[in-house]
Amino acid sequence: MRKFALIFFCLFLQFLVAQNNPVDPLLASDIVEQNRWVDSVYASLTTKEKIGQLFMIQVMSSANASDNIKNFRLVNEYGIGGIIYSKGGPMRQAKLNNKLQAVSKIPLLIGMDAEWGLSMRLDSTYAFPWNMTLGAISDNKLIEQTGRQVGEHCRRLGVHFNFAPVVDINTNPKNPIIGNRSFGEDRDNVTKKGLAFMKGMQSAGVLANAKHFPGHGDTEDDSHKTLPTVSFSEQRIDSVELYPYRKLINEGLSSVMVAHLNVPSLEKRKGFPSSLSKYIVTDILKDKLGFKGLIFTDALTMKGAADYIAKDIDGINMSSTNTGGKIDLMAFLAGNDVMLMSENPVYGIEKFHDAYEEGIITEDRLAHSVKKILMAKYKVGLNNYKPVELINLKKDLVRLKDDVLYESLMENALTVVKSNKSILPLRDLETRNIAYVALGDNDGTPFYNELKKYTRVHKIEDDKLDGLMAKLQNYNTVIVGFHKSNDNPWKDFRFKQKELAWLYEIARNNTVILDIFARPYALNDLLSIDNIEGIIMSYQNSEIAQQKSAQLIFGAIAAKGKLPVSAGQFFPVETGIGFNSISNLSYGLPEHVGMDSELLKKLDSVSNYAINNKMTPGIQLLVARRGKVIYNKNFGYHTYAKKNKVDFDDIYDVASLTKILATLPVLMEIEEKGAVSLDSKLSDLMLEYRGTNKEDITLKKMLSHYAQLKPWIPFYYATLDSVTNKPDAKYYRKSRSRGFDIEVTNTLFLRNDYKDSIQGIIRDSDLLSSLRYRYSDLPYYILKEYLEGFYDKPMNEITEDRFYKSLGANYTTYNPRDKFSLKDIVPTEVDDYFRYKKVHGYVHDMGAAMQGGIGGHAGVFSNANDVAKIMQMFLQKGFYGGKRYLKRETIDKFNTCYFCEADNRRGVGFDKPQLGEEGPTCGCISMTSFGHSGFTGTYAWADPEEEIIYVFLANRTYPEAGKNLLLRENVRTEIQRLIYEAIID
Repeated sequence: MRKFALIFFCLFLQFLVAQNNPVDPLLASDIVEQNRWVDSVYASLTTKEKIGQLFMIQVMSSANASDNIKNFRLVNEYGIGGIIYSKGGPMRQAKLNNKLQAVSKIPLLIGMDAEWGLSMRLDSTYAFPWNMTLGAISDNKLIEQTGRQVGEHCRRLGVHFNFAPVVDINTNPKNPIIGNRSFGEDRDNVTKKGLAFMKGMQSAGVLANAKHFPGHGDTEDDSHKTLPTVSFSEQRIDSVELYPYRKLINEGLSSVMVAHLNVPSLEKRKGFPSSLSKYIVTDILKDKLGFKGLIFTDALTMKGAADYIAKDIDGINMSSTNTGGKIDLMAFLAGNDVMLMSENPVYGIEKFHDAYEEGIITEDRLAHSVKKILMAKYKVGLNNYKPVELINLKKDLVRLKDDVLYESLMENALTVVKSNKSILPLRDLETRNIAYVALGDNDGTPFYNELKKYTRVHKIEDDKLDGLMAKLQNYNTVIVGFHKSNDNPWKDFRFKQKELAWLYEIARNNTVILDIFARPYALNDLLSIDNIEGIIMSYQNSEIAQQKSAQLIFGAIAAKGKLPVSAGQFFPVETGIGFNSISNLSYGLPEHVGMDSELLKKLDSVSNYAINNKMTPGIQLLVARRGKVIYNKNFGYHTYAKKNKVDFDDIYDVASLTKILATLPVLMEIEEKGAVSLDSKLSDLMLEYRGTNKEDITLKKMLSHYAQLKPWIPFYYATLDSVTNKPDAKYYRKSRSRGFDIEVTNTLFLRNDYKDSIQGIIRDSDLLSSLRYRYSDLPYYILKEYLEGFYDKPMNEITEDRFYKSLGANYTTYNPRDKFSLKDIVPTEVDDYFRYKKVHGYVHDMGAAMQGGIGGHAGVFSNANDVAKIMQMFLQKGFYGGKRYLKRETIDKFNTCYFCEADNRRGVGFDKPQLGEEGPTCGCISMTSFGHSGFTGTYAWADPEEEIIYVFLANRTYPEAGKNLLLRENVRTEIQRLIYEAIID
């Protein structure tokens, strides 16, 4: 027992020693070699060269030649130890960096303010979100990964020190310098985020720098323009502001930047900058906190420092030292190791040398800091310096993995701070008329475009409030986006009084969801939120933030974020209403769902091949996996005239996809009600089939194309004049008139009673001589008649009321000319055999056209996004957008091959993969998969095992339907094969 107690006591002592004596963060793994290199280099330096190592100058890669000549001189003649880069592009920086390193006797230590990473994209300033955005995220593994990837950016560019993370605890909404750069106001959250970021970055071989010591979070003054004051007591600073530093130091923090602040409770000399204060730098940071890493001043060029220089420091006469040298020397004597951005480094080096000669700077003091700098250089590999490789630099900095991480960060940061009556996420889309109103001074187009993917949303604008309110009268839900500049974290974030007045008036009259794309302190401007039903904090106005926020509004992604700061009188820190996804489709990068973006580019090649070889004028192509659309592109034009490019909002005649997008879900629904079963006979459903040759045909057989029904009957042919082959006047009129109300085209109207004739022709038709698989449209003519009778509504109303409206499938419709402009409808054929005109906005299928455009087998128009919604509903076993449309067992029942033993691959309504070598799929897909194809070139397929949706829309029938090169060259199934080859997880 004594032995155990002794061991425990020793371990406890070791723990206390470790707590009070943090490990030296500058030690490399090979300490002996490191010390040997450091001692050797130090011994080779002259006194001035040693002093030069203490200075880090600012270099702008965008600077003119004369400025860079000065920098080369400083490096070459004065032995400057390091460089901090700013203002310039990465390629320019890399080239300049290599040149400066080449003239330096000792490799330069390169620093940079890359708090949010680097980006060489034309459409993005920074690679990752601001710290305030990251502060809303609960999963700190994401923050660590961010730090690592930022570190990888720096490492690739030859940067050894990143002046990050900012661990200031921001408690002042008016702080002009910190604000978005802080992780928030809660010390524990800031500490955890800072620690995670530090660990991630240092794991990439880049040394971290926590700033701004002892805490820059509560000031309204700009430290670049004056000396801000932080008025907290020493006890408060010790318990709050210093808290993150303690934790990070104990975990191996490499460096600290001392702030340009006036902290009266820590430095008694009035107006004395913290970066020059021995008590703050040495007594607190080095002695009390035990910090052994590098200590950087903040920029010594900041305003106000020179105004507070005393004539002496701790009894040492400084009168012979000029102003520039005084500031540098005072900072060094205070305990700093690196003089950052000296006003005049030449003066500084000279005055350091004078002070050294006069004994003000001792050899031990000089060696202490210089050797720390050399240790840092060894640790980052400068003992074996290699120039920055310029080849592939842009490629290595513009990385897909950074885009993937950015999306994940924004998904986890978005914060719902108010949701009256659980308005968020939006459900019951069939009851909502939604408008979008943009406030602020920045672009909200990505947000609006993403909103439109979920349901019909109209952007409403007006120069005057009265006009705006009049336009909003027809809408019961208004989404207000407040968009502020995302150019940098210091941009204005506040509401203007006019914007607040407009917001309050809109909210007084409408159900409102306010989405704020600015820092959370914008919430401070809201004096009342009583009439605002939902409020979302989206933090930034980047394209990804806008897209993800729209997805959150409709429940495609979960709400996870929590406010990192208190915002106004209504929203304390940690406010955040969470909810799970309601299984709407979301949108993002392929890597989120285990697919490879590069491999998916092969889909582009095949699609362009089809366009270039005139297999179809245009294509919409969509791929989703695990509920996320990860590929959604358009190719070509509406026609070969190349006037209208295919757009996401364009709609196609989906032809036989109508069977599974319209007729089948309605039939499934009434089967669940018990009105029919798969074994129901036609004679049970429709009295007119009793006594016919079709009376015993079951739904199962009929929809499995195993009922001896004729494949197709050319109903239109019997209505043509036998001599001219043009529509016979007996059946048609050129304009609508009594008894001729069935609109085939706007210049061709069919006799009303011919609908009955079509049903009679089907009823009286002969059966095929043998029972075998034979694809037929006729079951869907029959079922349309039955379903319309069951609901006492036309098929278009049934499908919209029961499915399309609530699914948000607002681009899916029969007879699109009634709802859409012709410029948004893709034409299908130049008809020279029936209608004798371009078929544009009217159904291509002749039989459906003779039913007024509303067929059970054809007639639906849609875009790829809407088709994907319906297919995703099937894939999710009848559930979508928080609503159950169909039972799981119903989907399974219809998605079953009942006659496979008879060499019939079909399910009930659904097509299924081939049983042999040839068929409707690539042959590389699971047997549980299902889908359908359409005559116009359309294709939709779902695979439950891989959770993949694939939609291909085309108008290969334009200008003529005879050739089917898409089918002949297996374009659609080749694309499907490539989709499966892109699966990596």
